[in-house]
Amino acid sequence: MGPPALPSSGLEAMVRGARGRCPRCKEAKLFLRFLKPRAHCPRCGQDWTHQQADDFPAYVSILITGHLMAPLIIALVRDAGLSVAAMVAIIVPLAMALMIGLLQPAKGAIIALQWWFGMHGFVRERPAVVDGEPGS
Repeated sequence: MGPPALPSSGLEAMVRGARGRCPRCKEAKLFLRFLKPRAHCPRCGQDWTHQQADDFPAYVSILITGHLMAPLIIALVRDAGLSVAAMVAIIVPLAMALMIGLLQPAKGAIIALQWWFGMHGFVRERPAVVDGEPGS
């Protein structure tokens, strides 16, 4: 199996986590259920019990949803000429789907960021630098 392919940056770790993969090795799934992370990575053995994402993924999900929905809401109100009931029928389900759909990627990215910076008991790891190239 060999050592895991550590990410070269915090952004790469966050992308791995947002995709639902282990930020350390990117091979195994990070989540056991929708928002329940695994206790340990089955491939690299990383202990994920230290994570403390708490409510931050929900805040991130709401913030992104609001920024994506604002132009749509403005366009619907200004240009579409729809009734209030029709706008509610479009906006509410779309906003709920966006918030729920962004929740797991936000939690994965936040867990990855905590791991990357060595927060809450995680061991801070960085790829080895050989001949000026990270991870070689």
